Amino acid sequence: MKPFRRVTARVAVLDRADVDTDQIIPKQFLKRIERTGYGEFLFFDWMKQDGFELRRPEYEGARILLAGRNFGCGSSRAHAAWALQDYGFDVMIAPSFGDIFRTNSLKIGLVPIVLPAAEVRTLMDAAGGGTELTVDLETQQLTDPFGRVLEFEFDQFARECILEGLDDIGLTLKREQTITDYERSHAPRVETTALP
Repeated sequence: MKPFRRVTARVAVLDRADVDTDQIIPKQFLKRIERTGYGEFLFFDWMKQDGFELRRPEYEGARILLAGRNFGCGSSRAHAAWALQDYGFDVMIAPSFGDIFRTNSLKIGLVPIVLPAAEVRTLMDAAGGGTELTVDLETQQLTDPFGRVLEFEFDQFARECILEGLDDIGLTLKREQTITDYERSHAPRVETTALP
């Protein structure tokens, strides 16, 4: 996972509540096991609609997504977070997220920020023309197009992992020497070699 600290980027607005993971990445695209290549299928059915928000030219290249409450609800597919990240989003801002979706996002370094609904509405209204926001995970601050600074809460363990670019495997490898020392100093509980 790549480290994330700060981004100043264009914002896209998806002003819909209860967007579920089935809409984010439909089931027919879940047959693959790699994490890449899902961006082209993001919101597959909605992208076919002429008026779909993310098709607006002013949102092209957006790296920050403003969304409605309960974004990412529904089934537990990790593919939804993969698709958003592969499409180009680094940060999502909403009043709330589906719990499993939020966890899946954190595990790959896709930053889900929760703000009060009124603040999200203000940001959505300001970002209608594809304006930029700055999100700083180190300081836990967001700067809107008018220079207003908003602070946000973020789980400290998840924050440190994202700042350092550590997924579950990376966290384990940080303790590789301790694990090796333990294994050398303790006899195996079970013989794992093949029988003669």
